[in-house]
Amino acid sequence: MNPTSSTSSASSKPLASQVPPAIEASLRQMGRAIEPMGTARLYAPLHPREPYAGVKVERSLAYGPNARHLLDVFTPTAGVAPRTVLVFVHGGGFVSGDRRMGDSPFYDNVMLWAAEQGMVGVNITYRLAPQDTWPAAQRDLAAALRWVRQNIGTYGGDASRIVLMGHSAGATHIAQYLGHPQFHVAPHGGVVGAILVSPLPLFDMNMSDPTVLKVIQNYFGHDASRYAEQSPMPGLSTLDVPLLLAFAELDPEDFQRQVLKAHEALCQAGRCPPLLELRGHTHLSEIQAVHTADHALSDATIEFIATLR
Repeated sequence: MNPTSSTSSASSKPLASQVPPAIEASLRQMGRAIEPMGTARLYAPLHPREPYAGVKVERSLAYGPNARHLLDVFTPTAGVAPRTVLVFVHGGGFVSGDRRMGDSPFYDNVMLWAAEQGMVGVNITYRLAPQDTWPAAQRDLAAALRWVRQNIGTYGGDASRIVLMGHSAGATHIAQYLGHPQFHVAPHGGVVGAILVSPLPLFDMNMSDPTVLKVIQNYFGHDASRYAEQSPMPGLSTLDVPLLLAFAELDPEDFQRQVLKAHEALCQAGRCPPLLELRGHTHLSEIQAVHTADHALSDATIEFIATLR
């Protein structure tokens, strides 16, 4: 079964493609493969380069003792404080990734978009597998949130209105943090909502692609007897924090299956979150398109944030 064929029954909202036709043709040629270099070549030219207008950027602020315990803060230079705070958690298959890769525009693009919407953007890094395994990243996210709650007022942010957003492994780390109350820095995790874009795993560790399973095992380990206790689903099913789930039309099938199963389980538990299918996008393009003329994900995100109290 094609995972996308079940999205209508899972109450998803397919978002019409806003991908430029030439780029979409290239993405469809890539198909479900995750192609970092090829996707970046398509999207990097669509983004501005520093210095950025209308935003103050402070980089490499330490939120903990590890060399990867760093975050960047993007603050709008116009508008009225206090502002909603968007904390972004990057992906990278649990073993790589950063809040910014060299002179790449990613993931400054998410922060610039947040600032344009009047939010304070916080972009974090965390420890990586295989050196640091579960639940190292959840502890790192907790430490970063403590820093934000204690310091974000200096940047005009509202510490009582923090929204988490993560992509791929970053989305998984958020789900794990929220689904396990022992990591929470405050009631409800100290946040008012979370956007999970193509997390994996989310529902369980049953993967159709053995290569994908090996990637996941780098962080969660090979002891299958621990997978049930590591699952975020029991906690997410009772957590009173609004979620937004999203996946790409051209995501690998395991990503789609995990999101759809998790959505179904949450709905059965009475915690049914909105579910978006981003048409025309691959696993990487869905997040690299933020802060371009393609507003599919970003507009839905703003609509979701506007509902948070």
